[in-house]
Amino acid sequence: MAREAAAFARNASSETLFNHVMRSYLFACILFDRRGIRYDRELVFVSAVLHDLGMVEAYQTPAERFEVDGADAAQRFLEGQRMPAGRVAVVWDAIALHTNAGIATRKRPEIAMISVGSRVDFTGYELQKIPSDALEEVLTVYPRKGFKQNALNTMLSLCRTKPMAELMHPFAEVGRRHIPDFAVPTVEDMLFAAPFDE
Repeated sequence: MAREAAAFARNASSETLFNHVMRSYLFACILFDRRGIRYDRELVFVSAVLHDLGMVEAYQTPAERFEVDGADAAQRFLEGQRMPAGRVAVVWDAIALHTNAGIATRKRPEIAMISVGSRVDFTGYELQKIPSDALEEVLTVYPRKGFKQNALNTMLSLCRTKPMAELMHPFAEVGRRHIPDFAVPTVEDMLFAAPFDE
């Protein structure tokens, strides 16, 4: 299943995005192996390589946040590959929750690892815990190739094409900063717009 998932992700993604999902997998494995935590390597790999399908235009729906789009796309692919339903459910959760570290890291390792690994690559979180030789090898095999600007461009595209999917999502802050008259309300706006006196 790992080989099929990797081929699917490589075909669906830009080189920059594919390298990100591979780095996310490797960083997660390095950190969890160093902690001595046992996990299902195939589930982690499949979840990691498919975790950003929602960033690919072909898998984006008009209303869902990108994590759900990605989880749904992964589910369809894996069901087509006849992966058992229980394993598909773990992959779905790992992808859908990967940007919510406070929840994902409280779940089983196969779910937590996708959040941790992608956060290492996206923000540098816990990067100091990756041995320098391992970091150099990962970046040599899967170079970043303009990842930061690519990710920003994708976030802005999502904010422009389906702004209400970013409601109460971290990407909304990107939209507010870069898009004039970005109309997605803040949590405070929603609270005070509720039809109650107090």
